[in-house]
Amino acid sequence: MALRTVCAAALRTGTDLGVNNARTFVTTAFLCKRVPPLGPMPNEEIDVKNLASVEKYRSYNRYFRQAAEARNKDVWWKTYRSYVEKANPEHGAERVDIGLPYYQPCRTKEVRKRRQVMKENKKNVELERASRLRTFKIPLDQVQETWEKTTGPFHVKRLADHYGVFRDLFPMAYFLPQVILKVCYSQDNGTHVHYGNRLTPTEAATAPQISFNAEEGSLWTLLLTCPDEHLQDNEAEYVHWLVGNIPGAAVQAGEELCHYLPPFPARGTGFHRYIYVLFKQDGPINFQENIRPSPCLSLVQRTFKTVDFYRKYQDNMTPVGLAFFQCQWDQSVTNTFHNTLNMREPVFEFIRPPVYHPPQVKYPHRQPLRYLDRYRDGKEHTYGIY
Repeated sequence: MALRTVCAAALRTGTDLGVNNARTFVTTAFLCKRVPPLGPMPNEEIDVKNLASVEKYRSYNRYFRQAAEARNKDVWWKTYRSYVEKANPEHGAERVDIGLPYYQPCRTKEVRKRRQVMKENKKNVELERASRLRTFKIPLDQVQETWEKTTGPFHVKRLADHYGVFRDLFPMAYFLPQVILKVCYSQDNGTHVHYGNRLTPTEAATAPQISFNAEEGSLWTLLLTCPDEHLQDNEAEYVHWLVGNIPGAAVQAGEELCHYLPPFPARGTGFHRYIYVLFKQDGPINFQENIRPSPCLSLVQRTFKTVDFYRKYQDNMTPVGLAFFQCQWDQSVTNTFHNTLNMREPVFEFIRPPVYHPPQVKYPHRQPLRYLDRYRDGKEHTYGIY
């Protein structure tokens, strides 16, 4: 009986395989008939049935020389890039650095300073004893400060590329965030904005505390925008906060062009990115055209594009700081839509299809005891794992 079952399965598999192969061959032949190649196929002149007659390479140099000639030869199957570039001129183009120039510190001075520190640490008896007894504690504040001055901006830029910040805010451009922007929503709970961490709309309901290192007499512009939140235009953004002509690091003393609006990611749309961008001004700027009425509760007036804003004032400001977080719907978003924006809340829900169950069998074979649960009448079902 077992042998008969195996033979039948083998015959059935072979038959199905033959049908599938025939179907694949017919489909391929049909497609080749419809779309002929644009030119001769590579290695078309080689007789695969008589490989012994193919000329052999007597040395590696000869093979390398012929391979280089074949690589530089213009053939029709290498023209895909030209077709793509004609369709999209920005394909493969290099991005432009719109940030402040980065000055690489002298490597010799860094190595000399590091050796001096190591020499002093070796003479420190208390440090040696703490290291031997494993009681030495590293001050995290100094580690954070060292990271911000050395590799921190490059890590932030890499994270911004990963989350598509430059791609959506500054197409074909980027900048190195050399000024570390610190955003804190709550001192008690420690709700800080880092680089892609998750916050709730409830935690970001009020304007945060902003701090950064600023020279005396310098002017700054702070922007909070969301490229994922617009309800009608996929290419547009909603500006949540815009403050210009900030003296030093005193954001409260700046000119508030658009007052703070808490995040309102629509229900069912997943996580949205909320991005803080800090610009350094060369001098006072007249932002009269960008002032919104206070309070600004119209989403039409809050429609915004960061790249257009930067192009308008690019001669007088430079992006230098960056921080962003992710946010998803919670109950406070409903309150923002109804009470703050005075509009109906848009809801995007995924309607799951009903669970499919095959027709009930009168005498089920090798089914669990809860087989009949999927066919019970009533609203509440106890579907198990089948």
